[in-house]
Amino acid sequence: MTIRSILVLLTLAFGLHSIPAADAASKAEIDAKVNATISTFYSQVKSGKELARKAVGILVFPEVFKAGFVAGGEYGEGAMREGGKTTGYYNTAAASIGFQLGAQMKSQVIMFMTRDALKAFKASDGWKAGVDGSVALITVGAGGEIDTNTIKDPIIGFIFSNKGLMYNLTFEGSKISKMKK
Repeated sequence: MTIRSILVLLTLAFGLHSIPAADAASKAEIDAKVNATISTFYSQVKSGKELARKAVGILVFPEVFKAGFVAGGEYGEGAMREGGKTTGYYNTAAASIGFQLGAQMKSQVIMFMTRDALKAFKASDGWKAGVDGSVALITVGAGGEIDTNTIKDPIIGFIFSNKGLMYNLTFEGSKISKMKK
């Protein structure tokens, strides 16, 4: 059973009609949501623009939906930006088993800080966070401050909701795949 199938079943079971089922978003829809997510990121992380300028690629998933009832899954679609331009469309998916009930939506921003890290990501056929590459989850200090000079990891990530940056979450176990658009 695929992640998408799990999400569809969970959607039907809970009546959560806001979780996407079978239809993928268009390029224009994804790009518009990516732009809005980047703006939100910049407003929440004071050094976000500076950090983005240092990145060679930024992968943005504006809406990653997660739902669960014993078994759970998450799915989202996004775009890779290099030099401010979209260079590809991707999806992220993960599955989990254990006590869980409910649904949430979050946004993810993954920055590739080195050309080698970006090249390895793009060369993969279904990149798995924690297996094919480690994503360092960046914590933000009071007032949205981060010290961009101390970040040495080749891949860094941020997870946030409409209420702000989220803590104690992980990218581990997520599989990111290129979409044909």
